[in-house]
Amino acid sequence: MRDLSTFKGCPAPQPVRLEGRFVVIEPYERGTHLEALWEGLGGMAINPLLTYFTQPDFGGIEDFDAWLTTVQKGGWVTLVFRDKATDAVVGMGNYMRPDPANGVVEIGGVAHGPAMSRSPLATEVHYLLARHVFDDLGYRRYEWKCHNENEPSKVTAKRYGFSFEGVFRQHMLSKGKNRDTAWFSMIDSEWPVIRAAFEAWLSPENFDETGRQRRRLEDLRAELAASPT
Repeated sequence: MRDLSTFKGCPAPQPVRLEGRFVVIEPYERGTHLEALWEGLGGMAINPLLTYFTQPDFGGIEDFDAWLTTVQKGGWVTLVFRDKATDAVVGMGNYMRPDPANGVVEIGGVAHGPAMSRSPLATEVHYLLARHVFDDLGYRRYEWKCHNENEPSKVTAKRYGFSFEGVFRQHMLSKGKNRDTAWFSMIDSEWPVIRAAFEAWLSPENFDETGRQRRRLEDLRAELAASPT
């Protein structure tokens, strides 16, 4: 366990550029990214994609623009995901609700556009985001929260190595209805195994000639966790 007797907190997350083998993560800039992000998330198809986001459905790119402006003013650090193979903007995520004094931050407002489906991009994105939080900023706890009815998000959180912690009942309102929120986290003591599993999964050796994975991320993590240290 980490010695906290001299812990002085962590830097607040800032806009950052992170690069992997498949994807580049960039700080959101309205002039550069607004239209590209809107199109990358499907244009008006964004509303079904963001079914479980709390804001009302968007009537068009103007509403999307206004929402992004509002959340950034509220302290979100909005990052966009760019596919290195095509240079297209394909998704977004946000560092949210930072608590630097206690070393806690959340990843949320995550949207993977259609181009991220069935590719290594999403896995690498979340490896890079978590690595920055733990290795660069020194955080102790990294959170993932979602609407309790959002089963795909819950499955994804577990696949990436987040642990389910419970459901906050009647936590907030979402699109005029109640939202129970499922909470997940990973912590710094777990990160070395989670990081090693991500890196093993993302390595070229884990993909066959058609680009399909040879081993599942969950299986790699379980094997590493069971290995003697």
